[in-house]
Amino acid sequence: MKKIAPDVKIGKDVKIYDFVNLYGCEIGDKTRIGTFVEIQNGAKIGKNCKISSHTFICEGVTIEDNVFIGHNVTFINDKYPRATTAEGILQGEKDWVCIPTLVKKGASVGSSSTILCGITIGENAMVGAGSVVTENVPAYATAAGNPARILRKTRKDKL
Repeated sequence: MKKIAPDVKIGKDVKIYDFVNLYGCEIGDKTRIGTFVEIQNGAKIGKNCKISSHTFICEGVTIEDNVFIGHNVTFINDKYPRATTAEGILQGEKDWVCIPTLVKKGASVGSSSTILCGITIGENAMVGAGSVVTENVPAYATAAGNPARILRKTRKDKL
């Protein structure tokens, strides 16, 4: 892996399009990052992934190999976001708790979906466009809606 900025690690044959913000993240070999994507500190993207334009991947998100992320997908990492503490003081780093999210290999997340914190999207699972994922999606399942619900499960040999 090569470094293009402090604490950013980029694998071989990675394509990064214009207007991308990368902060302390790791991107695996042969991954494609679309325009206007932001990947924050500590996020990890696997090999052979496609991250489409206007997507926000925050700290605490791990995306395994061979994953497709559609346009305008947003990952959330704070369960109770607030600007100030109970005392009315602007929150700082010590007040914030990052809850990790995992997208397992071969999964697909449709455009304009929101993935809440602490979620696992299982191996080869699919999330329909425009979904709000509030619960884990099992391996080989298709989920969609707001909130996302499991619509069906696909057998491994039918992919």
